[in-house]
Amino acid sequence: MGSTVKILPHYTYDEYCKWEGKWELIEGIPYAMSPAPLPKHQYISTNLSAELRDQLKRNGCKKCRASQPIDYKITDDTVVQPDVLVYCGKISKPFLDFPPRLVAEILSPSTALKDRHTKFHLYESEGIKWLLIIQPENEVVQVYELQNGEYLLNQEGHDFTFLFDFGDGCSAEINFSEIW
Repeated sequence: MGSTVKILPHYTYDEYCKWEGKWELIEGIPYAMSPAPLPKHQYISTNLSAELRDQLKRNGCKKCRASQPIDYKITDDTVVQPDVLVYCGKISKPFLDFPPRLVAEILSPSTALKDRHTKFHLYESEGIKWLLIIQPENEVVQVYELQNGEYLLNQEGHDFTFLFDFGDGCSAEINFSEIW
C-alpha cells in the first residue's frame, strides 16, 4: 500500500490582499482571525497600546510608534498582525516590512497555540527584541527578551513595572497593573 501525500495550499501576499475578513498568512498557510476578539482582549490591547504611546511621547521619542494590528509582511508568504507592536522608523508601504522592536500577543482560545509556538518562533527568528505574551483569563504578562538569538523569559506576573529600551534613545516604562 502506498502512503498518502497531503497537498496543502500555498498562498502569497498578493492573494492575501484579495481576501475578505481578517487573516494571517504564515509560510503560505492562511489562518482566519475570527471570531472577533473578546471584549477583555480588546480592552487590554487598547490599554497597552495607549500606555506604550503615552510613554514614548512622554520620553520624547520621535522615531518609535505604538500601534494596534497592522500587517507585518515578513516574506511574500508570511504576513502577521500582532495585537500590539512598537516599531521604529517610517512605514513607506501598505505594510510594515521591517521587524518591530516589540510585539504583544494577547491569547485567545482560538489563537493561543499559534501565538505561543508558531508566532513565538517566527518573532524570535526575525530578531524582535521584546515579545509579550498576555493571558487575559488569569491576567498574567510574560516578558520575553531576545538574547543571543533566543527568547528568554525576563519577567512574569500581574502587577509589575517594566522598562523597555527600544534603542535610538526611545524607551517606555510600563506599569502592567494599568492594562487590566
